[in-house]
Amino acid sequence: MTFTRRQILQTTSASALMASLGQNVFAQATTLETATIVTGFAAGGTSDTTCRRLALKLSPEYARTAVVENRTGAGGQIAVSYVKGRPADGSTILQTPTSILTIYPHIYKKLPYDPMVDITPVSLACIFDFGFAVGPAVPASVKSVPEFLAWAKANPDGANFGSPAAGSTPHFIGALLGKKGGVELKHAAYRGTQPAMLDLLGSNISAVSGPIGDITQHLQSGKVRILGVSGAKRSRFAPDVPTFGEQGIQDMAHSEWFAFFLPAKASPELVTKLNTAMKNALAQKDVIDGLGTFGLEAMSSTPAELAALLKKDTAKWAPIVKEVGFTAEG
Repeated sequence: MTFTRRQILQTTSASALMASLGQNVFAQATTLETATIVTGFAAGGTSDTTCRRLALKLSPEYARTAVVENRTGAGGQIAVSYVKGRPADGSTILQTPTSILTIYPHIYKKLPYDPMVDITPVSLACIFDFGFAVGPAVPASVKSVPEFLAWAKANPDGANFGSPAAGSTPHFIGALLGKKGGVELKHAAYRGTQPAMLDLLGSNISAVSGPIGDITQHLQSGKVRILGVSGAKRSRFAPDVPTFGEQGIQDMAHSEWFAFFLPAKASPELVTKLNTAMKNALAQKDVIDGLGTFGLEAMSSTPAELAALLKKDTAKWAPIVKEVGFTAEG
């Protein structure tokens, strides 16, 4: 996925004018004493890791101290709802994956927030693919996604998978794989991918659909095998694992992004200041390498680009949700 950067400055005089305006903007947006980055997922997962990597870089440019708060539950809704209700003074920042904002509006009759109204886009953080992995409950002879689907059809008690949340992108990936394989895969929702991985390792579930980085960190145990990845091409974090498309499963290329938001009505000055801090942090080598350790590709954006992506992906998921037929009570 690529994003076209608009050319803002066209002449030297325009550059001088923008520089002058920028100085006035930042003069108004003073450094905060404390900033809290809120994630809706458990510690140790990719969402939490992204928050902690970026929190270290917000001081002193944006806030003297930046901390991370894990407000788990309701598949990420609790975190969004919490940030929605916080003062728009820049002290509370939301970090969330796309599905909480782009898929949930299609599956819940009523959400406690409106993604287009209650939060203010700031910047992308990273983009990543998903992996579909199996554990000890699945025979070692199963080495591909089609083989797993055939095994699940023959062993209905083991026809299940876990994901970080009901209605999340990895949930829909697992459900779509089942539909394409002609088998109903029972879904187990967790508060993040790591709790699901623990159940996978303990043979309590057969498979997990989740961010590639949440899975690769468990490969050394020798108990986990990634059968396929969701990207349009192979992941550099698991180069030996074929994509779903390579295994004959078409129309299954799905990536996801993490992004940062402020509460609604945050001032343009605060949005600009946080966007600049995030952009600078995401360009640093140690952040890029650190996120890469967890299968995440660092990527920043302008607030306008993030707003456009949010709108585009919301439209993309409408027909997919209809195909799967999943709904939830909000």
